[in-house]
Amino acid sequence: MKTSKLLSFALASAFIGCGLLINTSPAADDSTAPTTPLRGQLLQRIAEKLNLTDDQKSQIKTILGGEKDTLKNLLGQLHDARKNLRAAIQAGDANEASVRAASAKVASVESDLAVERMKLFGKISPVLTDEQRQQISDLTQRPDDFMDNAIANIGAGLAQ
Repeated sequence: MKTSKLLSFALASAFIGCGLLINTSPAADDSTAPTTPLRGQLLQRIAEKLNLTDDQKSQIKTILGGEKDTLKNLLGQLHDARKNLRAAIQAGDANEASVRAASAKVASVESDLAVERMKLFGKISPVLTDEQRQQISDLTQRPDDFMDNAIANIGAGLAQ
């Protein structure tokens, strides 16, 4: 449970920081385009809820900027591994060994990504106040609660 919260916090911190990177990048001079992508708007609202100072935003942006290539590489690997898993499951000659091998690759990349998130947590956490860390914990608990309820509802629906 503690590890799950730690990883959720690190992921939320990374998303907030990525949102800050997106929101602070210069926009194209197109008045018909939204000022920020939907994801950026969501992350901007989270940053506002946390009441991040300009200094905190700058520090988080710097931290994430230093890890940008690593994160991009890991996320690309994860996407490829998941595509390969889906292909292995749907293959005409699918078998348990091929699906397990493809699934193990997904797990390996997710493990590498979890370690990177842990490192980011260690770098971003000191930038935040105790209250902001608690707010992130509260925000990351909501999806867990949602999934717990969804799983319970699926179980109840299947039992009928």
